[in-house]
Amino acid sequence: MRKGKRDGFVLVIVIVTIALIGAEMLVLTGSSNTILFQANNSYLEACEQNLIASGLAWAKKNIKNENMKSFNKEIELDLADINVKRAALSVAIEKPENKQTEVQINTSCGRGRQVLRHKKKYQVRL
Repeated sequence: MRKGKRDGFVLVIVIVTIALIGAEMLVLTGSSNTILFQANNSYLEACEQNLIASGLAWAKKNIKNENMKSFNKEIELDLADINVKRAALSVAIEKPENKQTEVQINTSCGRGRQVLRHKKKYQVRL
């Protein structure tokens, strides 16, 4: 009879241990989802900064070359060489006034369900 009671005790210990492991996994899963979200957000912010820098470099080059084809219209740039999935970059250059040109850069980059969009005007001085 004693042996039967011990087997039941061991079974209770095993069930409690499994429940504790399940609770621990639940807590760790929530933390890992938060870390994954923050990592994806950091990646998207870095991609956004790279796209803005690329757009400004392209705009400065066209302003210096006085390429009038690119003025006063929005141009969608090819991002194949940058290798960023789900990204878009468009640049609109206004006609220069007093050596200051206004450039509007629109970026969009996404990963999973997250998408960052950026739309801002910059002053470019030559």
